[in-house]
Amino acid sequence: QVQLVESGGGLVQAGGSLRLSCAASGRTLSTYVMGWLRQAPGKEREFLGSIVWSGGMIYYADSVKGRFTISRDIAKNTVYLQMNSLKPDDTAVYYCAAKRIGTTTYAYWGQGTQVTVSS
Repeated sequence: QVQLVESGGGLVQAGGSLRLSCAASGRTLSTYVMGWLRQAPGKEREFLGSIVWSGGMIYYADSVKGRFTISRDIAKNTVYLQMNSLKPDDTAVYYCAAKRIGTTTYAYWGQGTQVTVSS
């Protein structure tokens, strides 16, 4: 089991920045991919990006490339999502998730953190 706890959400004005954190516990993450996803009201869940814990390979969805940055702190077992130039359309609940390398489904999810961007 992997337990994930997000933090860092809140209210920000358009153009502002936020950094979300996702603290992981329960298992070594060396065989996992950590992902960030979001879901806005009335919309489907959207994949934002992911990082391979071991090796650090990062992938971004086109919708956030250049504005969002994923990173990790191995010592803290924490993955981050730095969000810049935020827009009202970025308003959503943001989730971090974990899946084993080579699998397609994120098996472990955090509780989500609300991000609201005001215009």
